[in-house]
Amino acid sequence: MESRINPPAENLDKPKRKNTWIYIGIIALLLATNIYLFLQKKNEHQEKLAVSEELQQSTSEREVLQNEYNAALARLDNLTSENANLKNKLNSRNSDIQHIKDRIKAILADAHASQTQLKEARSLIKGLNLKIDDYEAQIAVLKKQNTTLTGERDSVIVKNDSLQQRIDIAKRLHASNIQIIPINLRRGGRKETTTGKARKVDLLRVSFDIDENLLAEDGTKEFDIRIVNPDGMLLSNAALGSGSFIDAKGKTQYYSVSKVLNLSSGVPLKGIDVDWRQAASYEKGAYIVEIYSEGQLIGQGTANLK
Repeated sequence: MESRINPPAENLDKPKRKNTWIYIGIIALLLATNIYLFLQKKNEHQEKLAVSEELQQSTSEREVLQNEYNAALARLDNLTSENANLKNKLNSRNSDIQHIKDRIKAILADAHASQTQLKEARSLIKGLNLKIDDYEAQIAVLKKQNTTLTGERDSVIVKNDSLQQRIDIAKRLHASNIQIIPINLRRGGRKETTTGKARKVDLLRVSFDIDENLLAEDGTKEFDIRIVNPDGMLLSNAALGSGSFIDAKGKTQYYSVSKVLNLSSGVPLKGIDVDWRQAASYEKGAYIVEIYSEGQLIGQGTANLK
């Protein structure tokens, strides 16, 4: 019977040790690979976070710049709407302003605008605001000048009005030597005598002068004469030429009779007579006569009948 020969123990241990190192190498390789992949993913995650934060920061800064730009546009629109001179000035420099606005608008519309571009936009907005500040200062100066000119103009107007009023007053005619003469008619009206008794009066003759006035204009003038009886009633009859006029205060006045006269500047008129004759008898008491020219009272007188 043949006997089996066992190999030495040293020969059996060599393959086992060799396999062990292979396994260790594989494990180390796998471990290194995992560590590499882990670090790579971590770096990618950090890069994504950094990009996200940068985008958020850019978006936030862009929104701030957009608000600042909108505020600048609102100021500019408000200035141009209130001041026509500034609007004309802007129109002449429109290309410069429009170029700045277009560049700012382009940067803010870009969602991926870089920090450099946003910095440029901020600088442009700051420059635009400086221009608007300059426009506001110019408008303030213009308003001050306008206020001064308006005050000077109003002062001149007031002085002119005052001067014109003085001239109008100086041109106003004046009646003097005003008399109311009660007349009794005899011999069918061919003979006239004055009387102080109311029952004998046939007519009232108003006599007056127009003083010379160097500022009065040449031409015809109408004089409206009011005769008021002792009861305060105006003697009036349309058939005898009574009518109405508007006085200097804009109030309607009525007159008894009127007289049209031809005037020359600087030449007085003397002995003007205007008669008032009525069918009714005259009452006793004081009669008042008022003479108006161009709505202005230029003289008055009284007479008493017994």
